[in-house]
Amino acid sequence: MTRTDRSFRPGGAPEASHGPGGAPPGHTPRHDVPGRVAPPATSHVRAGIRGGLGEILLDRPEALNALTPAMVAAITEVLTRWAKDDTVDTVVVRSTSPRAFCAGGDVRLMREEVRADRLDGTMAFFAAEYALNELIASYPKPYVALLDGVAMGGGLGLSVHGSHRVVTEHSALAMPETAIGFFPDVGASHFLPRLAPGWGRYLGLTGARVAAGGALRSGLATHHVPREHLDDLVDALARDGIGALDAAHTPPAPPDRADEDAETALLAVFTGTPLAELESALSLLPGEGPAAALAALRAASPASLVTTDRLLRLGAGASLRDCLARELATARNAIVAPDFDEGVRCALVERGTRPRWTDAGIRHAAARTGGL
Repeated sequence: MTRTDRSFRPGGAPEASHGPGGAPPGHTPRHDVPGRVAPPATSHVRAGIRGGLGEILLDRPEALNALTPAMVAAITEVLTRWAKDDTVDTVVVRSTSPRAFCAGGDVRLMREEVRADRLDGTMAFFAAEYALNELIASYPKPYVALLDGVAMGGGLGLSVHGSHRVVTEHSALAMPETAIGFFPDVGASHFLPRLAPGWGRYLGLTGARVAAGGALRSGLATHHVPREHLDDLVDALARDGIGALDAAHTPPAPPDRADEDAETALLAVFTGTPLAELESALSLLPGEGPAAALAALRAASPASLVTTDRLLRLGAGASLRDCLARELATARNAIVAPDFDEGVRCALVERGTRPRWTDAGIRHAAARTGGL
């Protein structure tokens, strides 16, 4: 079959290409190339084929590409189509905004739906998102996510399950759900325990953000490419295939010896310390890293910490499908619990207010929910 440049709306007919002047301020990717990418659709997802490359663009910059049901449906439709399309050799997923790859699911919308007693719709969104995570994990072609800017929660679900994850000097990756009374989902109970020792538990419990170096050392990312070279990388992927990625990889500077030693000590605490003893263990370590981790644990929902720690233990020996099924069942209980409503209210609705969690601490939450 002859390769052509095709632009389309997900689920629709081919469309005219996006012309100059339609990109948001600060826009980095070159999306004014004729025949490259379709105009914005109501799903906030655009996609097109160029050479052997299928390119998916997340285009909801005003919300940092927070995922909606329409976005999940659109991405699923495109990936399903391309899996069987012989003209597509490689898939790349990226953002139209330099601020964020994807900040996660739209939890404010979820809270509103739950408060309106529309739980079934919210659970349908979770089920669809988790099915997309599993589709990415089993995708039959190279799947490249360009994690430029913020990538959190559902943004990692769109990327970490894929074969290649590219970070830049502007990347910030995190799973911050315990701070809003939820837990790291989108298959995090599967991929976090499989990171380098200590990293998964540290990131999952504290919600800490990691830059490019930490993402590579932990295993969240596979490659580093400076932001200014991302467009060149996409061009090379379309022209030369997945081999272009290794050629573009430029490792960031390693941490100095003192920072490396501090990181090793911090991760050692998260590797073997029981949840109920983490705060006291962290308080014995010097430096900003342990202090920040300690503050994050103390600010998080105790019930979320207990739930997260349990899911990570169970996930370490389970398949992704089993992890996602367990997360789906857990999510149904979590979103109707008072801590989720309270956490989202304080983080996103009445920003800056301090949440009042159900439990006084980790031991209280463990006793109420059935143990650490």
